[in-house]
Amino acid sequence: MATDWNLSPAPESTSHANIAKQYELFINGEFQKPISGKYFDTINPADETLLSSIAEAGDDDVDKAMKAAKAAHKSWSKISGKERGKYIYRIARMIQEKSREFAVIESLDGGKPIGESRDIDVPLAAAHFFYYAGWADKLDYAFPMRKPKSLGVAAQIIPWNFPLLMAAWKIAPALACGNTVVLKPAETTPLTALKLAEVIQEAGLPKGVVNIITGDGRTGAAMTAHPIPNKLAFTGSTPVGKSIYKAALEGNKKVTLELGGKAANIIFDDAPIEAAVEGIINGIYFNQGHVCCAGSRLFVQESVYEEVLAKLKKRIGNLIVGDPMDKNTDIGAINSKEQLHTINRYIEIGREEGAEIYQPECDLPTKGNWCRPTLFTNVAQSNRIAQEEIFGPVLAIQTFRTIDEVIDKANNTSYGLSAGVWTDKGSKIFQLTKALKAGVVWANTYNKFDPTSPFGGYKESGFGREGGMHGLEAYLKFTV
Repeated sequence: MATDWNLSPAPESTSHANIAKQYELFINGEFQKPISGKYFDTINPADETLLSSIAEAGDDDVDKAMKAAKAAHKSWSKISGKERGKYIYRIARMIQEKSREFAVIESLDGGKPIGESRDIDVPLAAAHFFYYAGWADKLDYAFPMRKPKSLGVAAQIIPWNFPLLMAAWKIAPALACGNTVVLKPAETTPLTALKLAEVIQEAGLPKGVVNIITGDGRTGAAMTAHPIPNKLAFTGSTPVGKSIYKAALEGNKKVTLELGGKAANIIFDDAPIEAAVEGIINGIYFNQGHVCCAGSRLFVQESVYEEVLAKLKKRIGNLIVGDPMDKNTDIGAINSKEQLHTINRYIEIGREEGAEIYQPECDLPTKGNWCRPTLFTNVAQSNRIAQEEIFGPVLAIQTFRTIDEVIDKANNTSYGLSAGVWTDKGSKIFQLTKALKAGVVWANTYNKFDPTSPFGGYKESGFGREGGMHGLEAYLKFTV
């Protein structure tokens, strides 16, 4: 790693990560070279070094993967739920056993701090496989008034912000319900999905039940346009989600979409201020703000605004930006140069719109993609930084006086994925959770996830739910 980062060195050893120089496509239980012979590079965003060369799946490769999944479904859908659960449970255990390697690879490939990968991403991924392993033989009990049946082949496309976790969110319920899978990770973060393919192979999952192919948007478009999949599942940007929804309608496919967000984090004057400040930090600066449910709009009641702002600035000033492999790091590298450009463009837009910017003084590494934690005050409701998803460590702050006012402001967005409420009054919590047009509302906490709880949005944040029993229903069809 670079030696000029001016941080207290406490890096996680990269020797725990076994990264191959080249990865092939995982189709029908085997790693296969792409028919086109094309490859692309995956880069460490923290130091711009080459991590590996990745196979690029073309139309013929997509077709091969889909046919493998379709053939495998004939037998996979007929084995008992108990047997399916054993396979899923075995995958969960192997993720736990290889958790250190998964965490290191996730941080190297994605730029997120090793503490987040180690303590959040990998354990939650294993938890989702454990959870749905338990459901595999209980589908009839989950839906007693309807007879559940598998859909068939699920084409799944996941984003670059939580690669391993999103793979678990997609694959685990699909397998529990008797479906087979063709999954594509984002082109900038393919490594943990490919490491998961190795685990799936080692776990002895029947060939073709899970296929993992890599490529860019063209590969994803070929997947969604292919006639074989019965289900499309996508997590990512709203514009791409709209195109996938169109493909689903044209192909008469079932679809779930988890898209962008512009969440409101609301602080009342009776809130536990110190805890609320920590919730604000976690809400927007966790994973460099690369979070669809990030609390990127902060609403503070006027009477405590100055106090909250002062404490927030002090807390931001103590955040460490730097080496993702250092356990002390709070904010790692921005995932790609393209995303860094987008974030910096929005920061300039915020300035041009007249908002007041605050960024702490801190030295940034000389190589890689970096952005200081940023907040804007004096933000108008119509400002682009208050309306458009930035997907970076940028917070837009507004004030409010009454409950009705903040409800109107919070709902004045095209998105509806998540929100946060901070108050010691239970009555306010219930009033806000009913009034806010968001799929998930956290009370006196933020960014808490559990495999038993459904997650999803409204409006341009998508539709359908992942997690819990709702996550099962998304991969089933029913007969009376």
